[in-house]
Amino acid sequence: MSAAPAGSRAVGSAPAPEQLGTPPASVRMAHPAAPAPTWGAPQAPARQGAHAPHLVPAQASRRPIAQIPQPRPTDVFADRLLLVLSGQRPVHSMLRHTIGRAYDELVWLAERSPLRARGTRPVIRDIGYFEPRAGAIEAFARIGAGDQVRAMAFRLEQGGDLRWRCTAVELGGPRRPRPADD
Repeated sequence: MSAAPAGSRAVGSAPAPEQLGTPPASVRMAHPAAPAPTWGAPQAPARQGAHAPHLVPAQASRRPIAQIPQPRPTDVFADRLLLVLSGQRPVHSMLRHTIGRAYDELVWLAERSPLRARGTRPVIRDIGYFEPRAGAIEAFARIGAGDQVRAMAFRLEQGGDLRWRCTAVELGGPRRPRPADD
């Protein structure tokens, strides 16, 4: 084995403490709260059987995680109705979200594809609502497709299980004939 030149060390061997000197300015600490190293300073010998205290750096104060805002039921139902009435979703996808005659009205409207537009996809431009009583919402939506604007009105009622369901749907234009039992 040949002798290594002066100032060099063998691969895998650690440098002597006196060779460390001061760290270059480009060296950054991994954790800002960690104590600065004492480069080249003598260390006190550890006592036999004594454990060095384990210090945990203080954690930054944690802010409570902000709640993700839940969409209003008017927004959710306007989106669902738009998808059905524009032919992007099947009518039966609204079966569990409607009660009473609302599903029959929706089937009648969807057969005519009133919001299907050629070349442009309809979007909801605006939603408004009124709460006539607790657990009931009457809403409207302005739906745009290109330069055409349509209006849609619907009523939502909250059931005993706290789920909102659509109870009526209307669009501008021809209305579904009412059965004689009304």
